[in-house]
Amino acid sequence: MTSPDPLILSAFTMSTASHSNTGLWRHPDDRTADYTQLSYWVDLARRLDASGFDLLFIADAVGQLDVYGGSAREALARAVQTPVTDPLLAVSAMASVTEHLGFGVTVSTTYEHPYLLARKFSTLDHLTGGRIGWNIVTSLLDSAARNIIARDRQIAHDERYAIAQEFLEVVYKLWEGSWEDGAVLRDRESGLFTDPDKVHDIGHDGQYFTVPGAHLVEPSPQRTPLLLQAGTSTAGREFAARNAELVFAADPRPGVLRRNIDDIRRRAVEYGRGPEHLKFLTSVAVVVDESDRAAEAKARDLRRFRDARGGLVLLSAISGVDWSEYDLDKPIGEFDTDASRSVLAASADAGASERLTLRDFVDGLGGFGGEAFVGGPSTVADALEAYAEKTGVDGFNFSYLVTPGSFDDLAEHLIPELAKRGRVRERDAPRTVRDALFGAGPRLPADHPGSAFRRDGGHRAERSPAR
Repeated sequence: MTSPDPLILSAFTMSTASHSNTGLWRHPDDRTADYTQLSYWVDLARRLDASGFDLLFIADAVGQLDVYGGSAREALARAVQTPVTDPLLAVSAMASVTEHLGFGVTVSTTYEHPYLLARKFSTLDHLTGGRIGWNIVTSLLDSAARNIIARDRQIAHDERYAIAQEFLEVVYKLWEGSWEDGAVLRDRESGLFTDPDKVHDIGHDGQYFTVPGAHLVEPSPQRTPLLLQAGTSTAGREFAARNAELVFAADPRPGVLRRNIDDIRRRAVEYGRGPEHLKFLTSVAVVVDESDRAAEAKARDLRRFRDARGGLVLLSAISGVDWSEYDLDKPIGEFDTDASRSVLAASADAGASERLTLRDFVDGLGGFGGEAFVGGPSTVADALEAYAEKTGVDGFNFSYLVTPGSFDDLAEHLIPELAKRGRVRERDAPRTVRDALFGAGPRLPADHPGSAFRRDGGHRAERSPAR
């Protein structure tokens, strides 16, 4: 009998007082309001590393949530992902107190520049010993466009993905092709630190970016950070198939989630990638205790603090639709939007029996349509294994309800049960996050499009063919 594969255990959070758990910042056990303190992040990372988590996945947004009711008042009042700080800046401190935990951090291709982003992630790859990953997003808030690039509205959805693809081409050139292996000598006797002949300008002159020069940072343990991506619109699935290694896919209907995952894998194979080189996470919330009864009591207590209106504020921002005047129980119709089409795609591709209501997204402990599992260790472990089998996911992004309590409960009750079943990764010597999750070394696999930009004998490889 084949042993089961370990599940990817990822803690899902954001550098704000309330991520998707709207209202629960008010719970007396929640400490998320301390998110501006470095000690909060260091303590959280230490707990996650000690309990067997593989990854800390940090979401981010760079604009105010001002779609609901036409202003940011409700987001500010209810602490709905507002205020929010830069998640990159705490990573090196968290890495200093951990050995195994990986860090997947969200940064947008729409509002960053590839030359600067490449430098930031190479720096963090060095400082974390190769435990950094980049969650690639194209952003979705008009408020970000107004404040960063002086546009009334954001760039159109599919064009944002076109920009993102060229952005990736630039950083692949910088990370993989600009510096040859062996360029850095550190030769004290000769006084030669770097061999200049092994450092190359990338000469990129594209539709959206012009980057002529060489990368500023010497090669890091992974060179290219682990590549994460979220988005199941048509453009998002195509982008994931070409670039992503760890895909965050979410849908409250297991059948639809399975179809999206299968579609992305199929597209990746058409790009010449091995399907084993992509893994998938989905978001879940778990309330677990020593018994089913204790967990159900805990869940009842948590539900008292759930803020459905705050959920509507968040859904409005993500979907680009003002839901302030809509009935919570009416099926969501189809809307033309340049925000996140992953949410509204549910209404376009679903039959009547699969149509979602606003309540499906905002009124459960799962938050945003994610599944919520409540029970004792065996009950929840059984449910997670069955869900993984049904949907094809390789692991879970565990959304907190309160911090650190939700993660502590997982560490005390659920992770030991999963470990008994062979579902938790065994710890050995510290490794890069890519090697830990895929077991094939620190670098991009040879069939990944980014690897086509590596140099062999000082000559850049040809670009991977477009499909």
